[in-house]
Order: sequence, then C-alpha cells, then structure tokens
Amino acid sequence: MSKLLEYNADVNICNNEGLTAIHWLSVNGRTELLYDLVQHVSNVDVEDAMGQTALHVACQNGHKTTVLCLLDSGADINRPNVSGATPLYFACSHGQRDTAQILLLRGAKYLPDKNGVTPLDLCVQLRQVLEHLSQQNESQYLKILTSLAEVATTNGHKLLSISSSYEAQMKSLLRIVRIFCHVFRLGPASPSNGNDMGYNGNKTPRNQVFKPLELLWHSLDEWLVLIATELMKNKRDSTDISCILLKKKPLDQQDISFDHQSTIGENGSTEHLSVTPSTADFENCENAGKQEAVADGQDVISMTANRLSAVIQAFYMCCSCQMPQGMTSPRFIEFVCKHDDVLKCFVTRNPIIIFDHFHFLLECPELMSRFMHIIKAQPFKERCEWFYEHLHAGQPDTDMVHRPVSESDILLVHRDSIFRSSCEVVFKSNSEKLKQGIAVRFHGEEGMGQGVVREWFDILSSEIINPDYALFTQSADGTTFQPNSNSSVNPDHLNYFRFAGEILGLALYHRQLVNIYFTRSFYKHILGIPVNYQDVASIDPEYAKNLQWILDNDISDLGLELTFSVETDVFGAMEEVPLKPGGASIVVTQENKAEYVQLVTELRMTRAIQPQINGFLQGFHMFIPPSLIQLFDEFELELLLSGMPEIDVNDWMKNTEYTSGYDKDDQVIKWFWDVVQELTQEERVLLLQFVTGSSRVPHGGFAYIMGGSGLQNFTIAAVPYTSNLLPTSSTCINMLKLPEYPSKEILKDRLLVALHCGSYGYTMA
Repeated sequence: MSKLLEYNADVNICNNEGLTAIHWLSVNGRTELLYDLVQHVSNVDVEDAMGQTALHVACQNGHKTTVLCLLDSGADINRPNVSGATPLYFACSHGQRDTAQILLLRGAKYLPDKNGVTPLDLCVQLRQVLEHLSQQNESQYLKILTSLAEVATTNGHKLLSISSSYEAQMKSLLRIVRIFCHVFRLGPASPSNGNDMGYNGNKTPRNQVFKPLELLWHSLDEWLVLIATELMKNKRDSTDISCILLKKKPLDQQDISFDHQSTIGENGSTEHLSVTPSTADFENCENAGKQEAVADGQDVISMTANRLSAVIQAFYMCCSCQMPQGMTSPRFIEFVCKHDDVLKCFVTRNPIIIFDHFHFLLECPELMSRFMHIIKAQPFKERCEWFYEHLHAGQPDTDMVHRPVSESDILLVHRDSIFRSSCEVVFKSNSEKLKQGIAVRFHGEEGMGQGVVREWFDILSSEIINPDYALFTQSADGTTFQPNSNSSVNPDHLNYFRFAGEILGLALYHRQLVNIYFTRSFYKHILGIPVNYQDVASIDPEYAKNLQWILDNDISDLGLELTFSVETDVFGAMEEVPLKPGGASIVVTQENKAEYVQLVTELRMTRAIQPQINGFLQGFHMFIPPSLIQLFDEFELELLLSGMPEIDVNDWMKNTEYTSGYDKDDQVIKWFWDVVQELTQEERVLLLQFVTGSSRVPHGGFAYIMGGSGLQNFTIAAVPYTSNLLPTSSTCINMLKLPEYPSKEILKDRLLVALHCGSYGYTMA
C-alpha cells in the first residue's frame, strides 16, 4: 500500500456500494495500514451509499484499535447514517461491548435513530441485561427464570380476558416468553448438576421454573374444550358456528367464571383473573336473526381465536425449549391432536392466525399435514412472507450491510469457465457462511457487490442447462428443461446435479432470480408432489395423448396386449423394464388401466431420472428445508425462482424513482420511456440487466426489486451531458446514470450502445 500511496493512488475512489479504502480497512480491522492511509485521506468521515463512515463499520465489527485510530484522526463520534444510526448504535446493535465502551469514554451520546430507538433501547431489546445476570450463578439463573414465568403467566391470563387489549397483551406475552426461552437455553455459567441440561423429564430444579406456567396452560385447555363442546352442540343442532355468542355486557358484569387460584401480578400483588370460561358464557342464537346477533353479542370464536392462538404459540415455545434441537415436544403434539377441530375452525375463520401464531406447523410435518389444505388456500404473498421469515430465522442481523469479507469468503470465478470454476468454489464453501451472504468476483475484474452477485446467478443458471454438460434436456416446446435421463455420459453428473441444486437453493434463499425455467414435473419433484400422466406431455406429447386415450376408452376388447412392462431406450438400445414385480406377465385390463397409466408416468417422469432428482435435492435442501418449500405449488415455485417472464413497462415506470435533478416530467425522462416502449423485449431485458444485474422481474413486479440492502426501486439519476457520453449504472442500488441528452435520437443511440457493449462486466468506476 505504501508504494501505491507513493505514486499518488486515489484513496477516495469508491466501488458500487460507495466503499472506499478507509471503509475496507476498517471493516477488516487493518489498523496497521489505516495509520498510513489516514495521513492521505482528506475526509476521515467519507460516507458510503448508506451514509456509513469508517467509524460505523469498525464499531459494528468490534475492532478496538481501529476505532481508537479513527477517533484520534478526528472521526465524528456521533455522525448518523441515512437511517439515523450512530457508531454507538452500531456497536450496541451487534453486541460489541468494548467498542461501545470506548465511544462512551470519548463522549458519545445516546442519540436515537429515525425510528426513535436509542442504543440503550437496543441493549434491553437484545436481552443483554438478563443474559449477564443469569450467567452469574445457578441460584440467580433460577430466580430470573421463575420470575419471568410468573410474569408470563400473569400476562397470559390478561390476554385470555376479553376485556384486555389484544395487541398489547399479545406482544407482551410473546416477548416475555421469548426472553424466558432464550435465558433457559443459555443455562447458568456454572451448572450445579452436569446432567441438568436439556430434555430430562422435568425432574430437576431447572425444569421447575416452568411450573408457574401450568396454570396458564390449564386455562388454555379449558377454553378449547369448552369451545369444542359448543361446536359439537351446534353441529348436532345444525346451527351455524357463527351463532355461538358471548353476550356483550359492561366489563364489570361479564359472566366469566373465575378460576379460584391466584397469580403474582406485575406489582407483586395477588390478583384474581378472568381466565376460564363456563357454559354460561355462551349463548346459542339459533332463533335470533343476524341483526340481533350483531346488536346483542359477538361471535365467541372471532373474539377469542387470536387470543387463544397467541397463548398456543407461547405454549409451543415453552415446550420446544425443553426439547433437543429438531425434536417436537410429544406433549405439544398431543395437545394439537386433542384440539384439532377447534384449531382448524380458528384458521378457517381467520387464516392470518396461521402466519401470526402457528409457526409450529413448519417444524413438525405431522402437524403440518393436518393444516396443509388450509395453508395452501392462503394468498401467495402471505405465504411468501411466512416462508422467508422462517427461512432466515436464526441468521445474524442483516440490517447493517457491511461485514468483514476475507479473501477466503469471496467466490472467485472465471467468466470463460463459469460452470466449473463456480462448482469448485461453492463445493469448498461453508453452506452456513453462504447463507449469511455471498461475495462474488470475476477473475481479472475489480467489481464486487450485489450487482455482480445477480449477474453471477443469471449467467450461471443459463450455463447449467448448457447441452455440453448433458444435465438437462429441453421440453417438447423448447421453452423449459428437465433432468436428462442419459446424463451419466458425464462421469460427474450427480455431483453437478447437486451443484445445480445448491445454486437454485442459494438463489431462492437470497431472493435472487435465475435465468432458467423447468418443466412442471420437475418443479413437482422439488416440492414432493406426485406427477400424473398429463406431465408426460412436456417431454412426449404424443405418448401423453395415448395415455389419455387409454383412460377415456374401454380397452376390454381392443386387443392391445399391453402388460405392466415397457420398452425403454437406453443409449440407443431397447430394454424391457417392468413397471412392478412380475409386470411382464400382468395384462393391462379395463380394471387396472389407471394403475398402468400412473406407473408408466412414474417410470418416464420419475424412475428414469431418480438419481438425478436425488442429487439435485441433496444440494437444494442444504439451503431450503422441505417443510418450507411445500408451502407452494409448482406454478408458484417457478415464480419464486425465475420471476415474471414478461416486462411490463407501465409497471416499470410506476415504480421508478428520480434523483440528482430529474423528475418524471423532465423531457429527457419522457424521451427515455418513449425509447423503452420502442425497444424489443430482448433489449428491455438487457436494460434491466444493465441497471440491476438481473434479467428477471420478481413476482409482484418492479416494486419488489432487491438492492444491496433490501427492496430498492429502479432509479434514474441525472448526469451532465458531454459528447458521446454513455449511460452508466450502479447495480447495487439499481441506479441508471442517464446523461441529459439534447435529443431523443441521441439518447436512444447512446443507450443501445451501452446495452449491447456494456451489459456485462464490472469495474470500480
């Protein structure tokens, strides 16, 4: 570096994300180099695209000597980024105690961000105070947990009382239970009993901390039993479920029975709570009209479903934290099975409950199967949000975009051998690190960032279907692909299928789109959905018609002489393959023809490519659990992986922002959109790729395009015009830098030159 500085290298040059040399040294804690660099930096508080200084990223990553060096060099200790977060906020949000202490000793202020959250608020939210206290000794640990259990019980009972505020009590209960479970899993610093860990049958002092919660679980059970009784009663009487009413009376006159036990209130007092219902609480409005029902009462299920479901979520969390990782509590499974009808009634009447409170379904296939038909009936958008919420659960905070990136973490690939070089580096990489983030660099190029990552996925996904690798074959219409049954001509084909699965799983994990479309049958294989004879049409339409004819006609007297075996072409040689044991001697009849059609379908669409499917799924499931992906059907999976195949220019215009002097009414902007309307579909794809790094539009349209730190609208920025100046882009923030051209003709000419000559490749400019 000293040699570069000696020759006056530009220390202020930045990459696509606005990161300069001082940022990179601070991210990685290279203080020994930073001392030399700051002597040549005119502004130690230079900001990146997110308004973050070198001090921000040094504090975030806990580099103490780097923080001291920057402060000694005049760094602004209280400088906020675009969201109002100061360096102290960064240190606290990432649990960097030492760097936070340095900042406080140097006079840092407890300034809030734009949402009003202060660094002190963060410490409380991140449970650091309770973590510290619980680690002191076993006695302190048990005392804290018991107190948390008592507070959770009190809040849970208040939630079950219909006079309370649902939103406030629900959030309070679940937050307390999350803290309780987190502290319980931590364990004390010095456990008194080496066997006093994890699942141990509730026989140790540590598991006695759950005892105060039993009153809450008992009340929950009684509510559900009573609702089930009323449901059965009304079912026998042929009355609508909605006629189960709870009379609406003044709060001090509500006929809700008291459970004659007391709990400890938040202020230390003993209080009685309305927690358990009785049959007197319900009134059957069999003979009442809807108007009377609205006037005199409320539907008890509508009134209680959200409250009870929140308590069920708390119950699941407490059951789970006592179990080994990956196991579902037998007690909770028994609970769900017992109250199956009531819970289904809840989610049928108010489906949002599934996404708000029934997270346990994703972790237990046995329970998921009971509710799958209800889940798949919910809107695609809600299921997508649920999918990603749980897919990314447990991953480090992604709000702050700069983390140390060592050379070993960067996927260095070659453009001229992108498939093989990518396969090598991905197989060598740790899958958990890849989940946290991807950094890609093309050999011989300087650029890095989200734009490069998007381009890598785009090019690599196209290369996966390259016929030279013999992995996938085209469908009959030439628009989709499925695994090649003869892929074994490539000795490494199964490893390559695993690699293909990893790439698609990784793309879906990080919300990146791929430039490939598969047959419906292959999407079904990914989802675990059985194929049917109609899927055969994608590879052999004529054969599919023959199967349809067999199903539609009586074959008793046609003399087809079909048996449960078929001839299959294997590398040019015909082989007889039985559809089931002894199939060659079993004649196809009118009675068993449906079985024959299904078995033939499975042979052509599944058995013939089973090793390839297994290899692909082995890689795919490294990033996408089967329990999560089954939330979708084959059409929805295509949308998730490949986005919308057409580009809607009107939607594009609607979701575009303007900056640096442009607005939607500027003449240059009007010319630009006129030109876009005139472009071919392929040229529009090139333009989209030029600016965003991807040739696909996400499901939902341009409003859901991702940038370097989340959703980021397509943006057009003004640039002063000089002769022959081409448009440029910053793909990490989806920004087109469009010169202020003097005419539409020049704009179109310069834009097309940029698209056809510059849509691939990255530099630091």
